[in-house]
Order: sequence, then structure tokens, then C-alpha cells
Amino acid sequence: MKLFCLFLLLAGSTAAYHLDTSPRREPPTLPSEVLTTEATPTEAKSRFAMLDDVRLLANGLLQLGQSLREFVHKTKAQINDIFQKLNIFDRSFYQLSVVTSEIKEEEEELKKTTNILKVNNEEIRNLSMEINTKINTILQERTQLQSKVGSLEERLKGLSESMIPADQLSEITTLKEVIEAQEKTITSLLNAVKEQHDQLDHQKIKIKNLEEKLSFNSFQQTIDKSMDSDHSATDMFEYLQINSTGTETRDLPVDCSELFTRGETKSGVYAVKPNQSEPFYAYCEMTSDQGFTVIQQRVDSTVDFDQTWEMYQKGFGNLEKDFWLGLKKIHTISRLGSYILRIDVEDWKEEKHWAEYSFSLEGPSEDYTLHVSHFAGDLPDVMTNLTGSRFSTKDKNDSGCRGWWQSACSETNLNGKYFSLRTKGRSVRRKGIQWRPGTGPSYSLKMSKISLRALIDSGN
Repeated sequence: MKLFCLFLLLAGSTAAYHLDTSPRREPPTLPSEVLTTEATPTEAKSRFAMLDDVRLLANGLLQLGQSLREFVHKTKAQINDIFQKLNIFDRSFYQLSVVTSEIKEEEEELKKTTNILKVNNEEIRNLSMEINTKINTILQERTQLQSKVGSLEERLKGLSESMIPADQLSEITTLKEVIEAQEKTITSLLNAVKEQHDQLDHQKIKIKNLEEKLSFNSFQQTIDKSMDSDHSATDMFEYLQINSTGTETRDLPVDCSELFTRGETKSGVYAVKPNQSEPFYAYCEMTSDQGFTVIQQRVDSTVDFDQTWEMYQKGFGNLEKDFWLGLKKIHTISRLGSYILRIDVEDWKEEKHWAEYSFSLEGPSEDYTLHVSHFAGDLPDVMTNLTGSRFSTKDKNDSGCRGWWQSACSETNLNGKYFSLRTKGRSVRRKGIQWRPGTGPSYSLKMSKISLRALIDSGN
């Protein structure tokens, strides 16, 4: 609107100027003695003043045009950035669509297999009923034969003092052979019935496992769709609010170790539900022989780990990159039983090290006090010094230990500031991600990962 008004003002000024400066038709020349006209100084000054106004207006328009051009360039850059982000979103959405299609195909196959097993189950049940009917008939026949044998034995007792006729002796022998044959038939039928019952039990167990897997896949697909439908508005670290409170949530694994025992071998983000907890997302790392629940990971500087107490309780970051799972969730998992805390690190020389500790964590009333004892690994032990320490952040229990347990955190802190390159100054390194034993060199780290696995037996 301002630009339109300026153009109107310029047009009006220019028209006035042209009216004043355009050549005019000269009137008929009168004798000099009749009329003599000359331009006055006031008219000349007025014309020069109008020219100055036009120049000022032109300069203003030039500046306005320059500003508009800069605005257009900036807007183009922003639009290009939006298009790039939209392209990334389109690719991600396409990949999610492909994964969803694969899950749907697997679900259909599982449904078909379940239906086939149910049909087989009905056939086995009908066959078992037929066999039971035949066994009952045979048992009745056996009872009748036994009664006949009993009557014959009584007759034999009465004839014990006399000679037994040949035809009766032959009849007795025949009856005994029939009874023995019937007993063999009954025995074989009983064995067949037992085998059928065993097969039926096996089929029931198989159907139950398939139904549980189908239910879990369906539930996982439901919550993944709800997450994908509004990924930008979804907080991955909030507890999942599921409307259905039926068997679906009960079928969720308590942690990634149980998910592995159910046959899942692919690493990724899954929904888990420890006892006495709402379900939540966790990153499960699957190896060839066990499943780990990852509670912390650092690979670059995209996530700021200098967070408040509330954020460290809840969790933050990106579950597939840099993140902290949350003290509440870690405590819930640790209450399920005996757990091993595993730490994997990589220094700037690309040398990898690891350590494992027996692990337990107290609740929020004790500020998540840590209890560990060394278990195995090639990384120098520093975590046992932290046993009995409370968790610390910049707004609670702050003694220089931010995002870590209090004791000796100035020398060891996997939640420190991430430096893109290896720092040389010791005072700077103490603020970064490092692992320093009581004696010996410190490890300035490029990568760190903390995970939990269930301790099944001493061999694990």
C-alpha cells in the first residue's frame, strides 16, 4: 500500500512538472509598447524546488526497490530451504510407507497361517473324538468278552473233575486269542491318542505364539502409524497414551532383552512396557546372542546435554542418534531384576573400548543414587567410584557435575559437552566427554553408548 501511494505521488509530481516545463504555443506578438512579459524570480525558484522533490522521491523509490530485491532474495532462499525439507520429508514418508506395506504383508501371512492352524486344530479335535468313540466301543467289547470268559471259567470249575470236551477247549483258546488281540489294538489306539494329544498341544502353543506375535506387530504398527502421522508434534520421550487397555499393551515386552527372546533380531525403536509402567519408546540394539536397551548415545554435537533435572528425568534427543532415555524409565527397567550396565566408547584415534558393571538405580526420592560393581571389559574402571552418588544437573545437586553422578565427575562424564575435534587444553577437556581413571591417561571421547541387558545367569 505504501509503494502504491509513493507511485501516485511520483506520478502527480511528474505531471505537474511536465505541465510547467512543456513548450507552450506563443501568443501573437504584440508590439513591445503594448505588452512586455518576463519570468519572475519566484517562478524559477518554484521550478527548481519541484525538481528537488522529484529527485528525493526517486532516491526513495530506488532504496525501496533495493530493499524489495533483498527481501525477494531472502524469501527465495527460505522457500528453497522449505522445499529441501519437504523433499526430505517426502523421502522419509516414502520409506515409512514401504516399511508399513511390508508389515501389512507379514501381518496378512501371519493371519493366513493362523487360520490354517485353526483349521488343523479342528480336524485334530474331530479325529481325537472319533478315536475316543472307537476306544469306548472296544472297551465295551472287551467287557463283554471278559464276562464270557468269566462264565466259561465257572463252567470249567464245574467240570474240573471231568474231561473237557475238545470243542469247548477250542472255544476257550479262540476267546483268549481274541482278547489278546483286542488288548493289543486298545494299546496301539491309546498310543495313537496320546500322540494326537501331543500334536494338538504343540499346535495350540504354536497358535498362541503366532497370535501373540500378530498382536504385538499390530500394536507396534498402530503406535508407529500414530507417531508417523504427526512426527513433528510427537515427543518420542513421552509415555504412550494408548486408548486400548486390553491384551495389546500386556503383550508388549518389558525390555529389549525380552523382545530378543521373542525372536526379534532387527535393531531399531520399539515400544516396551516394564511392570508397573506405561509403555514408552526405546532403542533396542540386537546382537547375535542378546538384546540391549540403549539408555544413552553420543555421536555428534547436535543435541545439547546441558539440560535441567526435569529433562534428565523425562529424556531428550533423537532415539536413533544422540539421546538420553530418561532417569524415570531407566529406574523402571532396573527394578525388573538383575541387570548389566554396558559402556561402549571410541576415542579420537578410533580405538574402541568397553566395560560392563552389575547395576541398580534408586528412585527419585533418593535422586537416582547409583550402585555399580565392575563386571568385565577392557576399559579402565572408574564407575565403581560413583557407587552411592546422586545424580546431578545444573539446577539440582550442582557441584560441577552436570548430567552425571556427583562423585569424581570432573574427571569422568559421558554427558559432558561434545567437542567436534580432540581438544588440547586439560581445562577444556574436563568439560567434555571423557573417561579418566584415578591414575593413567584420560580418554577424550568421540563416541559413547550406555545400554542395559538382563542378567539371566552367570554365563551371560
